[in-house]
Amino acid sequence: MSEQTGQGGGALSAQAVAAEYRIEDLAHHSGATVRTIRAYQDRGLLPRPERRGRSNVYGDTHLARLRQIADLLDRGYTLASIKELLEAWDAGRGLGGVLGLVAEVDGPWTDEEADRISRADLDATFGGKPDEDAIREAIDLGVLERIPDREDEFLVPSPQELAVAAELYEAGVPLPAISGHLRELRVQVEHIASRFLEFTTEHVFARYLEHRPPTDSDAVEAAAMVRRLRPLAQQTVDAELARAMRLFATRHLQHHLSPEPPPVRDDEPRPVVLPSGTIRAVQSLVGAENVAAFITAAAEREVQTRTLDTLASKRPENGGVAQMP
Repeated sequence: MSEQTGQGGGALSAQAVAAEYRIEDLAHHSGATVRTIRAYQDRGLLPRPERRGRSNVYGDTHLARLRQIADLLDRGYTLASIKELLEAWDAGRGLGGVLGLVAEVDGPWTDEEADRISRADLDATFGGKPDEDAIREAIDLGVLERIPDREDEFLVPSPQELAVAAELYEAGVPLPAISGHLRELRVQVEHIASRFLEFTTEHVFARYLEHRPPTDSDAVEAAAMVRRLRPLAQQTVDAELARAMRLFATRHLQHHLSPEPPPVRDDEPRPVVLPSGTIRAVQSLVGAENVAAFITAAAEREVQTRTLDTLASKRPENGGVAQMP
């Protein structure tokens, strides 16, 4: 239908004109570089532009695809995985469920909200004096995050974690000991998280991951299952930690309140103090990782040798083999 205009010059009806971009304009609107756009085209992540004479013309579909790729990259997807997802999308399989699953896994796993703390309040909480080494350690551990263009303020991803550190410091624990303990604890907790994910993947999520990428319906069901199972890991760890703390705290209390030290069980390891020179000599001989095993083996061999010597000393006094009468 042709466009009709009235006496006032206004259009009574007009078809919306699709946006068109040169590659430089597309880069400006998407935030990607021209080089990146061309690389995406070469890898098949981005549709080829329309050729008009000597110029390439891009449209809104290219802009939307670039923003989609950027979002998936931010979520931790590799370009190879993104290509699989986009090919599924182009083949008519929905991405809504997959992106919903990604958002569910990538979302917060706690109700705790991040907070901010000023440098002055931070210094006051931990001794009242600036401690640049402690600040760098806290940033390295992720307990604090720098805020761009703000030297006097920090982001605190977990206020609870910072509050625990403050309580320990107030109780007399040095900051290096607190950060060292956190590093050790983090390794152990990450191992627990990894095992929980392996367990649930094997027994729960394997059926949703039969297709690569998963179908839209499978992804929707998997996202719902993530929401359902999300609190179970923390609940299990909380319950087991409470049980273990009660068990070991009771043992420690009994140990320190008893007038005499409790007897050491024969099957429990016992600490032995050795001269530092001995430790260094063994370490140079077998390496630091083998010191304990070497000392154990040497001690066992000495015990066996003395046992053999004792048995040999009990031979008949005539020095010969016992004779039958």
